[in-house]
Amino acid sequence: MAHVKLHIPGPVEVSEKTFKAFCSPMIGHRGQGFKDLYAKIQPQLQTLLSTKQLVYLSTSSAWGVMEGAIRNLVQKKVLNCMCGAFSDKWLDVSKRCGKDAEGLQVAWGSAIRAEAIDQKLATGQFDAVTVIHNETSTGTMSPLAEIAALKKKYPDVMFIVDSVSSMSAVPLKFDELGIDVLLAGTQKAFALPPGLAVFAASPAALAKAATTKDRGYYFDFVEFQKNAEQSMTPSTPSIGHVYALSSKLDEFMAEGLDNRYARHLKTNRMVRDWAARNEFTLFPDAGFESVTLTCVNNGAKPGGRTTDVAKLQKLMKERGFLIDGGYGKIKGTTFRLSNMGDETEATIAQLIGALDESLKLI
Repeated sequence: MAHVKLHIPGPVEVSEKTFKAFCSPMIGHRGQGFKDLYAKIQPQLQTLLSTKQLVYLSTSSAWGVMEGAIRNLVQKKVLNCMCGAFSDKWLDVSKRCGKDAEGLQVAWGSAIRAEAIDQKLATGQFDAVTVIHNETSTGTMSPLAEIAALKKKYPDVMFIVDSVSSMSAVPLKFDELGIDVLLAGTQKAFALPPGLAVFAASPAALAKAATTKDRGYYFDFVEFQKNAEQSMTPSTPSIGHVYALSSKLDEFMAEGLDNRYARHLKTNRMVRDWAARNEFTLFPDAGFESVTLTCVNNGAKPGGRTTDVAKLQKLMKERGFLIDGGYGKIKGTTFRLSNMGDETEATIAQLIGALDESLKLI
């Protein structure tokens, strides 16, 4: 059966080289071989996140670490910043973890702004805040540096940031930002198979976690730190993922991080330009568009062209490309095109060629 290339927002296309690394011979997770593997990638991860903190590996989706952050760091009340399907979900997760939680809701397609968070935190009710940097459902990227600057004003509030679809595609300087948790799944911009999460925690977050009751074991931040100090994980990891991550990090460093970031900006601009040429508008508010995926407006907001998204998907699949037909309440009234991971100007040009051919048949 012919492979259909993924241009959905995740999982994204995984290279043969990465799959080959994933299939490396198995080793013991408590042996020296695994310790050496983790010790090799640790400085690369620290370089990627511009941090002196140890970077942890979790065999889970990013949601595991997102829930873990709630269980470790919320003792009083958490403010869940909500601007799309995935950030909206964090409020439900917080409540299911038994935490007092409140949503800061903005319209889908709008960014989370520091001023709105500031007003909430000024009440003194909250000891944690959650933010999704790049809301995948809407293709909206919130201004993280602006939000993180509030940490200086509220040093006792834990700032928890999901960078699932932005980590490795844009600069994320963990120590400089001053936030407390930065996490991502590797099935998006890392271009790895789903099932692994990476994250970093600040000294303040580790200290607070140590005083939190009922934080569980699997996602206990204290356990992650203790084990990472020995180049290990708290429980059995997916060793294949770690081999694949090692291979990928070698690629990142060989390409150069600045070149990687520039490539994502360039390929994203190609997709946006395609949308504009075909008289489509974009769903996010101007100035807050994602650089790893493009959420094309197809009637969810006034203005611009509309098309038959289901037919477009079918025609694209016949040409060997899988695109996304919108998510949640904007399914069909938007569609999404990913440029994250290994995509290049040449591969995005192929995607655009297929899109042009398909539009002519609708």
